[in-house]
Amino acid sequence: MSEDSGHECGFEREYDKLADEALMALVAQGRREAFTVLVGRHQAGVMGVAYRFVGQRDVAEDIAQDVFLKVWRSASAFRPEAQFTTWLYRLTANLCWDRRRRAAREARFRIAFSQMRTASEPPSNLDSQERVERVRRAVARLPDRQRLAVILHRYAGLSHREIAEVTGWSVKAVESCLVRGYGALRKWLAQLDPRRANQAR
Repeated sequence: MSEDSGHECGFEREYDKLADEALMALVAQGRREAFTVLVGRHQAGVMGVAYRFVGQRDVAEDIAQDVFLKVWRSASAFRPEAQFTTWLYRLTANLCWDRRRRAAREARFRIAFSQMRTASEPPSNLDSQERVERVRRAVARLPDRQRLAVILHRYAGLSHREIAEVTGWSVKAVESCLVRGYGALRKWLAQLDPRRANQAR
């Protein structure tokens, strides 16, 4: 290991101890090591939200790249009064909405094809992987606002108030989306596999 690489590893170990907001202050100064730590810390969460919203891993990867590109470019505009994760998921949600609007027509064709293919498959016992896929498909069927609320709540672990901050909706609107979204999921999953219905909460 060279002296420079050891120096960089030492920096990253120090940065690992810092809060997100402190790292953003360093990113605003052009510190790439701090940016690397932020990406490593939050990439999986951003990817998870994007994938569950758009339903395609390659598109979700593109969205995640765009999110962190915006983080790098907008670091100087970030204000520590806002929690970093709230700001980060707001960026993610906005890019998901943008991609969804641009690809709406293509998505309708993909969903129609997927439904035809699924309908042609012979029935079989649902194993664990298939049940997970059925849940993903059920989430994908939700209206956009309900889908985003459920993804941020169940998979990103955000509270109702945090979701409201990310989306710009009222807390009451968030709660309404969650009630309707989870209700629809329970209904659909009960029809497909009663064992999964109670997990859509």
